[in-house]
Amino acid sequence: MVETLKIEIEHVKRSRLPEVDFTNLPFGKVYSDHMLMADFRKGSWGGFRILPYGHIPVSPATPAIHYGQSIFEGMKAYHSSSGEAMVFRPLDNLKRLNISAERMCMPVLPEEFFMEGLSTLIDTDRRWIPSQEGASLYIRPFMFSADEYIGIRPSQDFTFMIILSPAGAYYSTPVRVKIETHYTRAVQGGTGYAKAAGNYGGSIYPSKLAQDQGYHQLIWTDGKAHQYIEESGTMNVMFVIDDTLVTPALSDSILAGITRDSVLKLARHWGMNVEERKISVKELVDALEQGRVKEAFGAGTAATIAHIEVIGHEGVDHRLPPVEKREFANKVYKELEAIKRGTKPDPFGWVVKM
Repeated sequence: MVETLKIEIEHVKRSRLPEVDFTNLPFGKVYSDHMLMADFRKGSWGGFRILPYGHIPVSPATPAIHYGQSIFEGMKAYHSSSGEAMVFRPLDNLKRLNISAERMCMPVLPEEFFMEGLSTLIDTDRRWIPSQEGASLYIRPFMFSADEYIGIRPSQDFTFMIILSPAGAYYSTPVRVKIETHYTRAVQGGTGYAKAAGNYGGSIYPSKLAQDQGYHQLIWTDGKAHQYIEESGTMNVMFVIDDTLVTPALSDSILAGITRDSVLKLARHWGMNVEERKISVKELVDALEQGRVKEAFGAGTAATIAHIEVIGHEGVDHRLPPVEKREFANKVYKELEAIKRGTKPDPFGWVVKM
């Protein structure tokens, strides 16, 4: 059930905007003046409201804390030359949010509620959208259980929120990654395809171990035998091997990235050879040793395209060709940025103006 959407707005008494240095925007540390909240109670969504950004009251008994019943999304808005907010593929993010919700026994969010709430929040904090090159307004929708019950059962009450964060580049330099063959991010039949909070909480320790060894991220492998490449810590992973763009096929242990899909669509649109299939660790390492891996990069909302300069495996670091010589990843990054900012045609209808 849904009720008619009415959004109440409480404006901040004093904006923090003048305090922000838009030439120095570290990812995930600066937040706009307002946030959206909504409640799911007695089987219905309601109570949509925009409040000053700040701490929220949460019951210490909520299953979101005890059992990780929480999901989230990540998307971006860009400042167009005409002053509009250009939001990239928001309906695809909503679709994935609802897929995650179903897997985690949470209510789906109707499209009209999501889009109107998002549009109203962005309009309220429109001045927070950066206009600097490479910067954007990161949008974080999320949902969590609001029950006061510590028994194990599907929750009945939930809270939905959206917060906004102006941010610069997620990675300022090419990344070093390590192929993980001991720890596991996701397994068949699990929640790997959902954007569930617990997926990320469990990955922090092995990621820290890799960072202590000088790597930025991991490339996760399958949880059964660690024989096949799956995804990286904050993004899907792609390789240009010979003249073909290769990426792991989606499964229930791999997140269906929006940026991943965008890259694949553009590659096919340009007539490039594309393969979505299993990639064994052995195949990748052999291709690296033979010099057949021309490019390697991560694709995700936060980073868009993150060039990989080193892939570590069993104590050996395999170095990729210089970034400036990479034709496809550089081209697709520029094309996506141009589409997102409205400086090039949008042949796929990805951008929603708000």
